Amino acid sequence: MTAVRLRDASIGYGDVAVVQGVDLAVADGEAVAVLGSNGSGKTTLARGLLGLATVLGGEVEVLGAPVGRPRERGRIGYVPQRHTVSGAVPATVREVVGVGRLARLGPFGRPRPADRAAVQDAVAAVGLADRLGDPVASLSGGQQRRVLVARALAAEPELLVMDEPTAGVDAASQDALATVLAGVSATGTTLLVVTHETAALAGVLTRAVVVDHGRIAYDGPLAGAESTHDGHHHPEDTGLPPARGYRQDQPRVTTDGGR
Repeated sequence: MTAVRLRDASIGYGDVAVVQGVDLAVADGEAVAVLGSNGSGKTTLARGLLGLATVLGGEVEVLGAPVGRPRERGRIGYVPQRHTVSGAVPATVREVVGVGRLARLGPFGRPRPADRAAVQDAVAAVGLADRLGDPVASLSGGQQRRVLVARALAAEPELLVMDEPTAGVDAASQDALATVLAGVSATGTTLLVVTHETAALAGVLTRAVVVDHGRIAYDGPLAGAESTHDGHHHPEDTGLPPARGYRQDQPRVTTDGGR
């Protein structure tokens, strides 16, 4: 199956296209880095797959259906660009990660044993099982970043989209995240990672797509993207059960080194 397919796609906000005339296919189970400099459109491209940016032309299909179909809810996990979890109302790790399970709740919207188990498993997968009942505010920035990953994993997604997951956290947290993503990728989940720090995830990501001025300038092996992408950080521009994806028996992170 093709997890993502774009045909002559234009994506943007309002009636302004940021990404134009893009053709792209990502196979089921691939691990792809999306690279590009400030204003290139790399985040807009990813947001278009999530229904957070408007498809202005062409075709965008995600998991075999046009983007935004209600039945796709829960099959796609998303980790936003913000570095930490914050909010006016105090919340525990369990509560934040539980939000990621909402799309898979039963007809009455009440958590079932399977939902509670999925939350616990997702927290364990990112190496924070011992912090399940702790307030998120008590965690370090790197640990909060991993909570966001666990929230996305709780839905057991077939496609996981991440925006700058290694930005603003230390090397230990980056290593812990790389271990998590390697395990998730091994289950067959498709990874699409918008990033500028390819070194931290070089053992996980195998393919690179470089976006330049709203168009794809390179599409090939990660190592070959270095001559196209400058490698520096720039701020970016403005359900049915899955057949494949993250599962509760995926490898665990046992170290708590990512603080």
